[in-house]
Amino acid sequence: MYSFEPSDEQKMLIDAVGRYAKMDLRPAAREAEEQGHLPGNLIEKGWELGVLQASVPEEYGGFGERSALTGVLAAEELAYGDLAGGLAIMSPALFVLPILLAGTQAQKLQYIPPVIDAEWRPYTAALMETQFDFDAHDLKTEARTNGGGYLLNGEKIYVPFAEGAEAMLVFARLHGSTQAFILPKGTPGLEICERQNLLGLNALPLYRIKLTDAQVPEENRLGGPEGHDIVLILDASRVALASMAIGVSKAAYEYSMDYAKEREVFGVKVAQKQAIAFMLAEMATEIESIRLLTWEAAWMIDNAKEEASKTDCLSGPHQRR
Repeated sequence: MYSFEPSDEQKMLIDAVGRYAKMDLRPAAREAEEQGHLPGNLIEKGWELGVLQASVPEEYGGFGERSALTGVLAAEELAYGDLAGGLAIMSPALFVLPILLAGTQAQKLQYIPPVIDAEWRPYTAALMETQFDFDAHDLKTEARTNGGGYLLNGEKIYVPFAEGAEAMLVFARLHGSTQAFILPKGTPGLEICERQNLLGLNALPLYRIKLTDAQVPEENRLGGPEGHDIVLILDASRVALASMAIGVSKAAYEYSMDYAKEREVFGVKVAQKQAIAFMLAEMATEIESIRLLTWEAAWMIDNAKEEASKTDCLSGPHQRR
């Protein structure tokens, strides 16, 4: 069974990320949201904490081993400070971790070290599409073989740092399954469109991209000619997003609790109202429940448990390929 006590290394990382989130990210969050811009030095300081580097083996430029559990602990702390800032700092992970999980040895050696060894630079991934019933297993963006490579056609939305990205992973449907393709900056057929804004994420530059016969060589298919298992990548992204949701929820709960203790209505603190007290107790209970489920899922991923990936009864079972 997994332990509820973080290791010494995890404690050090969590403490460092927590201090950064509280002392640096949170004080800058409001102005960044209003101006639609995160200062570069703020992102770089968060990058230097080494959250991603700690999940990459030494042979690829990192100083640790891949651990979904360590990742979710750090991601929760970042989002507790500010969601947009946390997503910005971890944007290169959208590119690196899928390659680490599913790439060929040649792809790992070529693409991971330049990201890890240098200062923070924009790398990203494009998965989301415009459909209201978006399903990662049924993408509208298509890839088709073309001689010794592939042609990609379709549109993606909410792609972080797409405008200046050194490279990105684009997910598309190929022969009935979802596959990822590595597109370096300046790939013919790749068009970066307008910036998109989301409430609470205005500081994070998100873009729509369009693919019109975007040319991808055969060696840039993630996993090589045989491709890869998309479930491994989706599982990793889901626990990461869940942990960030926990961080935001925790921050909202603490803000609500402090307000309820300070605010007086008709001479009585709001927190003393039974209905409000019940609401706050329910918030705390749900946050702890979701946290434990997320930790368990991360532990299952680290221990290669198939139960880590649950099928959705509405969309039907998705088999590992």
